[in-house]
Formats: sequence, structure tokens, C-alpha cells
Amino acid sequence: MADAAPAPSLTLVDGVPRCHHFDASRCRSCTLLGLTRGRQLSGKEAHARSLVDAPTWLPTVAGEDAGFRNKAKMVVGGSVEAPTLGILDRDLAGVDLHDCGLHSDGLRAALDRIASWVSSAGLVPYDVAARSGELKHVLLTESPDGELLLRLVMRSTALEARVRSRLPALRESVPGLRVVTINVQPEHKAVLEGEREVVLTPDAVLPMRLATGVTLRLGPRSFFQTNTPVAEALYDQARRWVDHLPDVLTVWDLYCGVGGFALHLAAPGRDLLGVEVSADAVDAARATAADLGVPARFVAADATAYALAADPGALPDLVVVNPPRRGIGADLAGWLEDSGVRHVVYSSCNAVTLARDLAAMPSWRPVEARVLDMFPHTDHYEVMVLLSRGR
Repeated sequence: MADAAPAPSLTLVDGVPRCHHFDASRCRSCTLLGLTRGRQLSGKEAHARSLVDAPTWLPTVAGEDAGFRNKAKMVVGGSVEAPTLGILDRDLAGVDLHDCGLHSDGLRAALDRIASWVSSAGLVPYDVAARSGELKHVLLTESPDGELLLRLVMRSTALEARVRSRLPALRESVPGLRVVTINVQPEHKAVLEGEREVVLTPDAVLPMRLATGVTLRLGPRSFFQTNTPVAEALYDQARRWVDHLPDVLTVWDLYCGVGGFALHLAAPGRDLLGVEVSADAVDAARATAADLGVPARFVAADATAYALAADPGALPDLVVVNPPRRGIGADLAGWLEDSGVRHVVYSSCNAVTLARDLAAMPSWRPVEARVLDMFPHTDHYEVMVLLSRGR
């Protein structure tokens, strides 16, 4: 069995979240530390309301203060005898953050054991300054069931045989490991991962069994929100909105990923289509739909290109968009403005680009909106808006 998780770096002092890494200036990622959670939330709510003119704002989904992250993205530094999992400082030296209080207990416990295994397996951390070494990043994702997907981002496959031979020891030490891969990233630049993925375990997919009743499939490259309970609230909110609209028989989920929104919007008689540029994510969405018995269709395509090429006579009643931080952009916003679509659910991780997109869609009006604090202790948050045609 794996050892217990290291004590988390994040604590509450007189109601104020504090982190010893932040206080020592080793890591300053959580820019709102020092503010009570209440002040953090009120600031995010005020920011969202200043950008989105919705007549109704539902109560903010706050989630937990600590231990909420289901994903760790750790730069590997230090030496093979004493590897660090965390970030690099200004001098490109490793800063160990495997006790980060944002991570779940399961992630912290696993990272502690993975660091020991990296050393015992002789996996040399990549030295950015010297451009030498092999292991660049450790990417770890935890499911609600406590299972784990581990990706070892390496400069090459030179140590693949060594990793394979020592994999049984790692799985014994971290029994929750379900999927382990080597991702090959040979270039000397600030890129998290490469194009090639070598799966080392019989399983290549991590099941994400959500409280909403849907189990999504995450492959090594699949995107899923970093805060599982808040993601569940996100999907549930979309389902509530859509189920209360009497005229929604067809739904398009653009930027659908592994099908999170589309599969949560399944209902008798409702036609569902998901569009996602990642073919792997589309395959995962199709498999989940088959398991659920949901007759949803998923297409591997660019969301904007697909919409612009669509038959104007076969458009959906409702479109869900969940774009990256850059937003949907002028072309897709213009298509929505000119289309016959009657409703839009827009889930945004950047309220600034959301506001810009809404300005390009003047015939659309917010009906309800909600802030979801996916990223406590930072300026970032998720905001969802239900849009309908203005009168």
C-alpha cells in the first residue's frame, strides 16, 4: 500500500488560506492567497457581473478550499538521487511542490511515491539549462474512484525498457494506477507534451464516474476540468437549463471533448451531436454513448469550420459552446448571430473573451448566469450563461 499523503501545504489561519510555499516565495501561482474565500468569491462575482449583463445570477458554486484538484502537472527537476516534482525557479532549478495543498489526498500520496520510484528507477530529470536528461514532466490525473492516470513526459524512448521493467514496482507502490504512458517530447522548448504517446498498461482509458450518473472516458490526451465536484455542477446546471426549455429537440455540443455536455443532455427524443477536433476524444465520447445507450453522434472536426459548413436547413434548437480561453471567436459568433438557433449555453473559463463574443452577437440576451469557482485562490473562474434570442 502507498504511504499516507504528505501534510498539505495549504492551511487556514484565522479563516485566511495560507501556504508555506507561497509565503516563502517558492510558488506564487495562487495569487489570491491572503484573502478569505468569501472575499475571493465576491471579487469573482463582481468581475463576472461587470462583463455579463444577465438579469438573473444563480448562487455561485464554490466547492472546497483545498484538496480539490484532480490533476497534477509537475515539472521534474533536481537530480536522479533527489528529484523534485513541481516547478522551476528563475534559475531553472527544481522547486518541489508534491505536497501542494490544492491537490487531492490521493494525488499527494501518489506523487510522493512516484518521486521515490523515479529515483530508484534511475530516471534522470531533464536539465533545462544543460539540455540533458530524460524525464521532463509527471502528469497525474485522479478519478472519483481513486484510480490514476500517469503520464511520464520524456525527451525520448531511450529509457522505455527501464520504465517497463520497473513498472510492476510502481504499481505495487501506487495501487490505484490504472493507466501509465510515456509521452515523447523531444524539443527543447516550453511545451508540456509531445505528439507521441506510448501506453504501458493494458488499460489506456481512465473512467471518470461522476455523481451525475455519467461515466466519461479519459484518454491520456483528453481534457477534463481540474475540479471534479465543480465540473459535476457545471454539467448539472446545463442539464437543468436545457430540460426546462420546452422546444429543444436537437442539440449541438461544440468543443465537446469527451462528450461531457452532450451526454449529460441526453433525453428521450432529443438528437445530440458533438463536435471536437481531437479524434481520440471523439472515440471516447462514442464509446461512452454506446455504454449509456444514448444515440448521440460525434464528429472529429474543428467546431467553427463544422458550423460554417452546416446546412442552414438542418440547424439545432440549441448549441453548447465550451471553448478554450480565447473564446469562440468572430467567425463562430457571427454564425450564431445569423443562424436560426434559438438557444445557446456558453460555458467560459474567461469572462473577458465571453463578453467580447457576446458583443458580436447583439441579438442574443443572457437569461441566467452562474459563476463556478473551478480555481480557488486564483483570479480564474468558470462562468456559464444561458442565452436566448432577444425581443
